[in-house]
Amino acid sequence: MSVYGYHARTLQGKDIPLSEYQGQVLLIVNTASKCGFTPQYLGLQELYEKLHERQFEILGFPSNQFAHQEPGDNEEIAEFCQMNFGVTFPMFEKTDVKGVNAHPLFKHLTEKAPGVLGSKAIKWNFTKFLVDKEGHVVKRYAPQTTPDKIEEDIIKLL
Repeated sequence: MSVYGYHARTLQGKDIPLSEYQGQVLLIVNTASKCGFTPQYLGLQELYEKLHERQFEILGFPSNQFAHQEPGDNEEIAEFCQMNFGVTFPMFEKTDVKGVNAHPLFKHLTEKAPGVLGSKAIKWNFTKFLVDKEGHVVKRYAPQTTPDKIEEDIIKLL
């Protein structure tokens, strides 16, 4: 199964089938507004602006599961991302990315791209998953991997 079999709700509450992104390279990221890695929003937005016209999409999924670093509601998250980092890539509702209530998309991502030593659990905010144009998970990146370090891998898939 590919990521195209899943649905997610945007920050505005609209249910989106991920099949809408079919044929595009995706970078799926669990995000947070009050994390040491939050400045990566800037690098993600720069990457998005640079590559979006080449069939590249970033999908942001805020999560409050790591030290409660995403306490806001959907409206607050949207405002924070826009005002502080000019985020224009799609952002989805606050999402559980680990544990029994993890969104099925994140269960799929972690199954297909385990972390260090085969660990499936997401350990922190800004874990990133690269997905090819067919919807297959290609690679997982640790939170400390900045967006500019991923650009070459994305370009290879475009």
